[in-house]
Amino acid sequence: MQLDEPIEVKIHEWNTGGLLTRIEGLRAFLPKFELMDRIGTFTDLKNKVGSNIRVCIARFDEETNDLIISEKKAWEMTYLREGTLLQGSVRKIFPYGAQIRIAGTNRSGLLHISNISRGRVLSVSDILKIDDEVKVLVIKSNVPDKIALSIADLESAPGLFLSDREKVFSEAEAMAKRYREQLPVISQNTILDDSLPGEALPFDDEAKLYANWKWFKFLHHNKPGDNSS
Repeated sequence: MQLDEPIEVKIHEWNTGGLLTRIEGLRAFLPKFELMDRIGTFTDLKNKVGSNIRVCIARFDEETNDLIISEKKAWEMTYLREGTLLQGSVRKIFPYGAQIRIAGTNRSGLLHISNISRGRVLSVSDILKIDDEVKVLVIKSNVPDKIALSIADLESAPGLFLSDREKVFSEAEAMAKRYREQLPVISQNTILDDSLPGEALPFDDEAKLYANWKWFKFLHHNKPGDNSS
C-alpha cells in the first residue's frame, strides 16, 4: 500500500460526504468531490455501493484514522504521467499556443507554440485550427498541477508536423515509447496506459484557466537526453 499508487477497491458503504471502503483492513473514505462523476443527489452516491473504483491513497486522517482516497488523482496518475500519449482536439487558439481538450474528458492541456514542432512556427493559427484532431504527448509542466502537451516530441524529424502531420500521428506510438525510454528510471516505475477511458469524465471547464497562461514565461522543452540549448 503506497501513496499515489492507483489501486482498485470495492465500495461497501456511503454517507452524505462520500463513499466508504477498506484497504488492507483500514477504513478508507472517498469524498464525493474526489469522484470522477458529478454527484447531484444522495441516490448518486447510493448507486455506487458495490461498484469497483480505481483510486489513489491521498493521505491519512489522524483524527478519524481513515485513509483518504481519490478517484480523480488515480485518473491523473494513470493518464497524465510524463510520456503518456493522448488524443485530443483544439479548443482554443492563443498567440502563445493552443488549448487541447483531451478526448473523452473535460480536461484540457496547453500545447505551447514551442512544442508544436521542431520546425519554425511563426503563428499558431497558421498551423492549427479549432476542432483539429491531434495526438499529443504529456511532457513535464513548468506550472504545478497544469497539463503541458507536445507534438514536437512526436516528430521523427524536425519540422515533420508542418509538412506531414498524418505521418507524425501514424508514428506517434513509437515516438512516445522512445520518449519514455529516455526518461529517468525513477519515472518509468509505473506502466503507462496510452488508452483513454471510454466515458466522459466530468472535470470543471478550464477555458478561463488557460486563457490566463499568457503571463507565464515558458521555457523551450528539450527532449530527454537532448543537451542542446
